[in-house]
Amino acid sequence: MLQSLTAKVSRSGSPSGGFTAGTFYVFKGEVRLIIYAIIAIAMIAVDQLVKAWVVAHVAIGGYAALIPGVISITHIKNTGAAWSMFEGQQWFFYIVTVIALAVVVWLWRDSSHKPLYRTGLTLITAGALGNFIDRVHQHFVTDMFQLDFVNFPIFNVADMCLTVGVILVVVYVVLIDGREQRGRG
Repeated sequence: MLQSLTAKVSRSGSPSGGFTAGTFYVFKGEVRLIIYAIIAIAMIAVDQLVKAWVVAHVAIGGYAALIPGVISITHIKNTGAAWSMFEGQQWFFYIVTVIALAVVVWLWRDSSHKPLYRTGLTLITAGALGNFIDRVHQHFVTDMFQLDFVNFPIFNVADMCLTVGVILVVVYVVLIDGREQRGRG
């Protein structure tokens, strides 16, 4: 694909058929896309590896302190969402995941030159797919991280990706894009 894009730009941009500024721009865009894909794949891999380790080494309901009083590992099978919302409603989560990924694709198309925004969308994608893999293969999600200092749902790496991704998107939209919009108006 990269060769065909480069060839199109080179033929239209330079009589000699060599590299042009336009060719570099297309190549640079492809490299960025590959970097975001690598980030998503890496985060999905970390999520799945941590879940596999917990399943192999910590019994269901088992507890192991990581940082006493701060965070521990508590292995649970989660058939719902945070605070047991929609418990056992796997069809709901399949639909929500497909809708979330469609929204990310739609938002991605207008996100060139917005690295913070794209990083957020990348993490949302990784988190959605990480939990989706569990739901499809196991009909539940393996959760393990428990905050010991606050009453908070037990979560996993995919949940962290989703949370950080949403925060990055909101920060971009409210603080950066909002400021740019006010500056133009």
